Amino acid sequence: MEAGSGAIRILGIDPGLHITGYGLVEIGAAAARIVEAGTLRTDAKADLAGRITSLYSDLTELLAEMKPDVVAIEQLYAHYKHPRTAILMGHARGVLLLAAQQTGVVVRHLAATNVKKSLTGNGHASKLQMQRAIQAICHLDAPPEPPDVADAIAIALCAGRHGPLATR
Repeated sequence: MEAGSGAIRILGIDPGLHITGYGLVEIGAAAARIVEAGTLRTDAKADLAGRITSLYSDLTELLAEMKPDVVAIEQLYAHYKHPRTAILMGHARGVLLLAAQQTGVVVRHLAATNVKKSLTGNGHASKLQMQRAIQAICHLDAPPEPPDVADAIAIALCAGRHGPLATR
């Protein structure tokens, strides 16, 4: 955070083992703006240990470069029909949390339904609805692609809207 600017930098993370979306949003007194957004991708053919090592390394590098004041990450949601997916997501989310915690940054956990409701009014909004909401809110020419990026930006914006954000 720049001295005297009053802006806070929030890195939103939509965790995934194959694709992790991220969005760095700077929130000031007047407005919020997207600083950078993108994805971290792992090799689907690599073993689990290699994939989580890659995620950890990529996020550590991103945190050092972007220097967020807060990291906001989506909470793990599991559907009983897909327990393996939840387990794999748990591995990904765990190393992402480790990387964030090691930098000493404040970490916020947000439920996907709360993020969706905050930005669209519907806690079960579709990926496309979220993309269009971010496009409208951030005055973008096109919806963010892939949907993981829109979700990450939404997570950062939601974290900035709800409650005090204590920083380092």
